[in-house]
Amino acid sequence: MNCLQSWPEPVVRVQSLSESGIRQIPHRYVKPASHRPSVKNNNVSSSSSPTEANIPVIDFQNAFSDNQTLRLETLKSISLACSKWGFFQIVNHGVRPELLKSVREVWREFFNQPLEVKQEYANSPDTYEGYGSRLGVEKGASLDWSDYFFLHYMPVLLRNHSKWPRVPASCRELIDEYGSEVVRLGGKLMTIFSKNLGLEEDYLLKAFGGEENVGACLRVNFYPKCPQPDLTLGLSPHSDPGGMTILLPDENVAGLQVRRGETWVTVKPVPNAFIINIGDQIQVITSLPSPPNLYT
Repeated sequence: MNCLQSWPEPVVRVQSLSESGIRQIPHRYVKPASHRPSVKNNNVSSSSSPTEANIPVIDFQNAFSDNQTLRLETLKSISLACSKWGFFQIVNHGVRPELLKSVREVWREFFNQPLEVKQEYANSPDTYEGYGSRLGVEKGASLDWSDYFFLHYMPVLLRNHSKWPRVPASCRELIDEYGSEVVRLGGKLMTIFSKNLGLEEDYLLKAFGGEENVGACLRVNFYPKCPQPDLTLGLSPHSDPGGMTILLPDENVAGLQVRRGETWVTVKPVPNAFIINIGDQIQVITSLPSPPNLYT
């Protein structure tokens, strides 16, 4: 519990609020009218138009094929998705579906542990590592309807294994395997981004510190059931500050929305796909158009 004392006010676990049986959410979680979601239209505000569009879905298996035609078609598809959307989904990416299923299951099991078990990993604003429910230290700030778990994964010297959950028993092993696979996939994507920009294939990897120093973090977001979903958000509108985000969504819930122009588009998850988001740092390094904001 000592970690909680470093926050400006007592930390409230959203999952505990949800499970308490409340019918109205506390005022701290109510978003301004212009940011509230429309449950009917899946839009941020009434001024936005509903849309059935989806971000591009790209088959990744030919990205490094010996067949030049197939390889170039894949690279072109990724280039168009980056320039037109800043988001895309990839399938056949090389990460085992069984691993993806196991990772989802183990984190659901963690968040369903008794509160006192989860509190052993309570985080502080010093590093944000561990079990958290808020971002920022502003007293009285507006809060999101979500809990999360955050870990530093790369570079290796930043890993704090004491923050890796021991419960469920397989959690630490799965964090390591999943992290390794996603970092490897991230390296492949940076190679493709560099090629598509007409640069040396290791340009972006070097820009982010090289293989030994490239940074990678793991964040698991948990969105408890909400009694007034039309008043709040699991994650407020934002752009991702890193180089890119590799998101493993819940296949059963279309919760992520991305903004394209003046329209918010609900992303429809494809089975066993990752959602790729170009972040602020790659935008700055490569002078790409501004990436869309997003919320969940």
